[in-house]
Formats: sequence, structure tokens, C-alpha cells
Amino acid sequence: MDYTLSLVVPIYGVERYIAHFAEIALGQWCEGVEYVFVNDGTKDRSVEILEELIEAKYAHLRPCISIVHQQNMGLPQARRTGFLNARGEWILCADSDDWLSDGALARVVEEVRRTGADLLYFDLVKEYGDHQSVKHEREYTADTRLQFISDIFGYRTAGYTVTKCFRRSLYTDNEIHTPRLSMHEDMCLMAQIIFYARSIVHLPEVLYHYRKDNPDSLCSQSRRVRHLASSRNMLDLCGHYWDHLEGSPIEGVWGGLVLRAGWHALIYKINLWSEFPWLAEAVRKAPLGCRYRTPLIFQLVTKIYVRLFKPTR
Repeated sequence: MDYTLSLVVPIYGVERYIAHFAEIALGQWCEGVEYVFVNDGTKDRSVEILEELIEAKYAHLRPCISIVHQQNMGLPQARRTGFLNARGEWILCADSDDWLSDGALARVVEEVRRTGADLLYFDLVKEYGDHQSVKHEREYTADTRLQFISDIFGYRTAGYTVTKCFRRSLYTDNEIHTPRLSMHEDMCLMAQIIFYARSIVHLPEVLYHYRKDNPDSLCSQSRRVRHLASSRNMLDLCGHYWDHLEGSPIEGVWGGLVLRAGWHALIYKINLWSEFPWLAEAVRKAPLGCRYRTPLIFQLVTKIYVRLFKPTR
């Protein structure tokens, strides 16, 4: 069967939420949609709960549902597994502790068929339990995709994977770097997808509900853990393109990424300098002012430290 859209959903430690997610997602199936669930070696009953729900209410959708099993490799690799197993022309991601708005799948299918866009992005609402916060995206086109990437790393627009529907060939036909850690991995991935998109369309509708009150989410980790995981992901991304920065997805933002990572190495006393031997030289070359959430004074301190102490090991 030919599918228009593959919904890719990693599963790990979500037994409290998977039934809610799957009930909504499966309940709005429409022609042309397949579901690719990736069991990332979860240790709880998440997959059993999903299987029970499918058997009880959605057995008729079995031909459109895949459940791929793998050992625990983390969110970025689970998504990669989903992408490689997807059969749809376009891919839409979702996290299994969140949920889709009513009719979201039909709206996405309708819009990608109508526009043929390489990348379709939409709005979301953050769910805090006792209140909501709607996040409306800025307007971008293929002509402004470099600004889109810059704004993602500058936190002026969202880099969420779950609000982007992209043509699968953007992933399979380009050498896309997969982040190794689960923090800001979506920014690293989407910067590359956006760069290769030749048509970009914004659908100004709230189609996704992002749960912010999950105590087990990655965002509940300490700031130190989150910052260091983010820095390692950003440095991996820079390393991937280091020998050909010009004309790459990160050409305009690499300076901010390495300065941020260097600052984190200083304040958290972690030797990223030996882990990434090219980092010190990159910090020296990086232009001041590429913020990526790093105030100018911190960028300057990082540059002075590198100049004075020449950290290499």
C-alpha cells in the first residue's frame, strides 16, 4: 500500500500516557496514514498497553501499524529507526507522552497533498496541567530557510521535530547527522532537514499538545546534565560539518554553538576540550555575537580562557 504520511512514535517509559496518546492518534486514522511505533527497549508495560488497545479497538488498522523493537538507544536513534522503517512520502513525528489535536492527521495529509511542500510546520500548545500556553510559529519560506535555522538556535522560533512534517526523501537522500543524546536533538535534526527543503509551508493551526507536566521527561533533569548533553550534541553536529562548513546547514550558526559549549566546559568543569580536540581552535575563530543563548560577556570570557590557558587535554 502507498502511504502519504508515516507517523513515527518512539516508546520508552510511557505506560502512564501511551493509552491516551494511541487512543487519539489511532482514532483519527485517515486514508494514506501509517503508524510506526518504535519500542526503544522500554522496561515498563508501554508496549503491552499499546498492543492491548490495538487488539481491543483498532485491530482493523493492523495493516497500517508497525511496532519496531530495538534495544534502548535513546530518542534520536529511536526516531532514526522509525524514519528508516517508514513507508510514507512524508514523515510526522510525535512523542508518546503528548497528544495530537482532533483531526490533526487529516489536516496534515490534506495540506501536504495540496501544497506538495518538502516541509510543513504548524503550531502547538504547551500543556502544564493547570494551564496552557499556545505557541504560534513565525512565517518562513524556502527563501528564508537560513533565517529559520538561525532563529531556531537563537530561540526565536521552535525547533521541535513534532511540529514539522517533512518529505522522507530529505532524510534518506542527504547525509543527515543523527544526534547521540536526547537534549536539543530536535534542533540538530531539524536544522538539517530545513536546509535541504526546497519548499516550506506554515499551517497556522494548533495541531499538537506538548505535555510539560511529565515528571519523567528529559526536561526534568538537572540544568547541568541538560546543558552538557546539549553541548555534546551541538559539538557532534559541528564536527560532522567541520571540514565543509561553507554551504552547510550550520554555516551561519556554528560560532554560537562552539562558544556555548566552551562556556559550559568552563562553568561545569567538564573537559570537553579533550573530548573534542578541535574545540579550542574553534572557539578562537568563532565570531563574537553569535548568541545561542550565551551573553556576550560569557563568550568573551570563554575566548580569553582559551587564549590564556590553551586547553587541549
